[in-house]
Amino acid sequence: MDFSFTPEQEDLRREARTFLEANPAPTPEQLEELGWVGVVDSESFLEAAVLFEELGRVLYGGPYIANEVGEDRQKQLAAHALEAVGIGSRAVEMAVEYIGEREQFGKKIGTYQAVSHPVVDAYVAVELARSLAYWAALCVATGDPQTDVACAAANARATEAAVRACETSIQVHGGIGFTFEHPLHRYYKRALELESALGFGRELRAEIAAYLLAS
Repeated sequence: MDFSFTPEQEDLRREARTFLEANPAPTPEQLEELGWVGVVDSESFLEAAVLFEELGRVLYGGPYIANEVGEDRQKQLAAHALEAVGIGSRAVEMAVEYIGEREQFGKKIGTYQAVSHPVVDAYVAVELARSLAYWAALCVATGDPQTDVACAAANARATEAAVRACETSIQVHGGIGFTFEHPLHRYYKRALELESALGFGRELRAEIAAYLLAS
């Protein structure tokens, strides 16, 4: 089975990223003009997955995602996982950008293993979470029997990865990472909110274990 996104879905990702980078707080009217409103019902959940991840990257704070998934337990878990992947991905990018520019003792701080290794670990955690989040989205889109366990696994891993990525990014940024003016504290707060919203990772993993033992 091919788990990759279609060319049309990748086009949607590029268009969404370009638009959201220029308009990180889109209005409901803009979202409707773009054809994003009702995408969960009118398209495959994979199209929605692309949008949820990209909205996480720009830390969109509106009700769009909640409105799209409604009260559906599975879609909420998958959507939160995808948003968390977007948050974690952007936090890692900010860390990489900073350690590639900041110098200390005449060297880029990224050359120091104590700085670069935690960033690599955060990157790996986010990429693993991305795979699980896409699996969950595919399960939702196809009505797979494993949807429950896929969504629980994705949410547990992705929200924890987002928190870890934000904490790592804040640490490698040094003093500036702890300031109110820097955006990282907002990414961190949202990651923490997502981590607790539908059950902490330990609770979701308990559900996964029960599912596996009953299989």
